[in-house]
Amino acid sequence: MNELAPYVRILGRGPGRSRNLTETEAFEAMQIILKGECAREAVGGLLMLMRYRGEEPQEIAGFVRAFRETLPEWSGPRPGLDWPTYAAGRSRGLPWFLLSARLVAQAGVPVLLHGWNSHQTEGADVRGALPYVGIAKASGLLDAQDILARDGIAYLPLEDFAPQGLALLKLRDVLGVRSCINTCMRVMNPAQAAAQVQGVFHPPYLTLQAEASALLGQQRLSVLKGGGGEYERNPAKPIALHGLRDGQLWNDTAQPILDVHQRLSETDTPHEAEYLTKFWDGSHQDNYAKAIVLGTAALALEVSGAAEEGAGLDLARSLWEARPALHTA
Repeated sequence: MNELAPYVRILGRGPGRSRNLTETEAFEAMQIILKGECAREAVGGLLMLMRYRGEEPQEIAGFVRAFRETLPEWSGPRPGLDWPTYAAGRSRGLPWFLLSARLVAQAGVPVLLHGWNSHQTEGADVRGALPYVGIAKASGLLDAQDILARDGIAYLPLEDFAPQGLALLKLRDVLGVRSCINTCMRVMNPAQAAAQVQGVFHPPYLTLQAEASALLGQQRLSVLKGGGGEYERNPAKPIALHGLRDGQLWNDTAQPILDVHQRLSETDTPHEAEYLTKFWDGSHQDNYAKAIVLGTAALALEVSGAAEEGAGLDLARSLWEARPALHTA
């Protein structure tokens, strides 16, 4: 029996009769999917109907609640900042945001990065860059706790804490388009840190992800449209910010840092991960890349509570001047 059929019917009964799922219905539907109690075709049908209708915040929240029930318990101190990285790399350069995350950790805020990236172009590969920025890759949630306690920053692969989430993401190879699972993974916050950053590629997701996170009880959040969908700020133009402060919807605009016209991928640095190390240690100079790193760190420092609103850039500059040597692999 296809246990998912009632939820597919809700979404697809036709004009005037179909509707989006409630949060409870979305939770129940994802529980069924995660238990393997439905046909693969039904899963694809449900996800594509949601895409066609446009996913709503309560659907994302319901899905994430179901995912969280399958996660191993996080028993140690929670990270200070959750940093998801699930973007594709077609329009990206080097993952400068990894150095921004290092600066946040340097400020005493434990940072948990987690993710999975597809279609990565040369130089944009997040996991390939980790050894060059001194960020250790965890083998699971328990290992991530140990690395955070030791280093203050860790990267957790999706397949090592939510393999079913990765399997659902990979349905893109069959369906040909992304599904709301991409949004769920960004909102997931597996260790339920009090503060979180999220990147989006399409502007409508700025408010969708903020509203879904509010339903999940997230207290502090910053969402921006970044390079390829990562949380990475373009320092050369105003950036619309959405998110949460004390659990309430919030928005702001980050003003340009540089008076230039460049895309995030248009730095003076070759797209080779080793240059992340050279840039950090000062043997390679790139003013635009520096503005990306410091500008992104500034916003993350503010949402984490390490800096007051509007004071993040000054703190980021101070941290940059005092940055320690990287322990690279």
